[in-house]
Amino acid sequence: MRIGIIGVGNRGYEHLKNINSLQPNAKIVAIADTRESRAKRAVEFLNELNNKEKDIDLYFGDEEIWRDMVKRTDIDLIIVATPPTEHARMAVYSMEQSKHVVVEVPIALTIQESWDIVNTAERTQRHCMMLENCCYGEEELWVLNMVNNNVFGSLTHAEGGYIHSLLQKLFVKSDDPATNAYYKQWRLRLHAETHGNLYPTHGLGPIANYMGIGNGDRFDYLVSMDSSEESLHQYAEQSSPDNDFYNQKNFSHGDMNSSLIKTVKGRSILLQHDVVSPRPYSRINALTGNMAHHEGYPSRLSLYNEDFGHDWLNEAKFEEVKRKYEHPIWRKMKKEAQDQGGHGGMDYIMLYRLIKNLNNGFPMDMNVYNGVDWSVILPLTKLSVELGSIPVKFPDFTRGMWKEERELGLFQNI
Repeated sequence: MRIGIIGVGNRGYEHLKNINSLQPNAKIVAIADTRESRAKRAVEFLNELNNKEKDIDLYFGDEEIWRDMVKRTDIDLIIVATPPTEHARMAVYSMEQSKHVVVEVPIALTIQESWDIVNTAERTQRHCMMLENCCYGEEELWVLNMVNNNVFGSLTHAEGGYIHSLLQKLFVKSDDPATNAYYKQWRLRLHAETHGNLYPTHGLGPIANYMGIGNGDRFDYLVSMDSSEESLHQYAEQSSPDNDFYNQKNFSHGDMNSSLIKTVKGRSILLQHDVVSPRPYSRINALTGNMAHHEGYPSRLSLYNEDFGHDWLNEAKFEEVKRKYEHPIWRKMKKEAQDQGGHGGMDYIMLYRLIKNLNNGFPMDMNVYNGVDWSVILPLTKLSVELGSIPVKFPDFTRGMWKEERELGLFQNI
């Protein structure tokens, strides 16, 4: 796969090592970034990894320069790793230029953008996959394997989220790569302007895989509410006077957003988003069936056939179940995933699977419908909050295909 990358500031830069390790099955041929310094830094890093100069074309200096790269006929795959405000239009344009495209999370910010992506993918017959790395986590694939082996029985409820204390980082205004600042403070700007769940897919993606969303079940409707906003305006008072958000009082997003989702099969999902409170990191990753219950952070498991599920499994029994249901991908690839790194190895496995599936013509682990289903949470929760936490229905991006349980490429062809 000949690859062009749009955006090598933070996330795109993190992908370079893993993609480079997949040679000769993957080759980075071009990089686009509005900032010349970031584009050149990426090539220097690749040269260091390979102990030689790489023949990579750079595109920089203009907000739309990425289009010139995408138009090239010698590129197979475009990776979009820019702020999410640009994701949908870059994905659509890439597919229109006959490129497969993978996009960082979320894949779209609006309902219309979601339809634009689906319609373009169907019309052009190009792959468009969201890079939801948490679906490849060791714990998440272990839980998925237990679901596939009926350990949980009938699924009834799940809880997921993105709990990550980012308050200080949100306000960083810097172009120094060492700060890992968000480009033009895009994440804080979303908090200033938007209610709802602003970053839903890390917690929701694995749950959707557990429940077969889009493959026999679908999200039906949701109800969402924000807590009061306390942390952002208080921190803004301490920020530097040259910060765009210095002393700002009217941030739209509350400290915590909580949303309840109902599926057509009657299952419930609690999804949360909080990146400003002093809470330890968690994606929650809780799943309940009539035979088992799991909670993450730390990972714990309760089984009905062990004391009727009254308590967590002891350490010895827990490790026994972990070994028994370790996902084949992690059993096979654990060492190289950990050696390569990227969020504990999940990034490496995600990119390895992407390139393997594309090169071999296998189905993708996740498809365009998954990406928009998980991302449309943002505009739907925004609408629910603004209208007093009323129920809001999900669009059916599959146009009814979700009713047919199909053999998918989800983590197959190992």
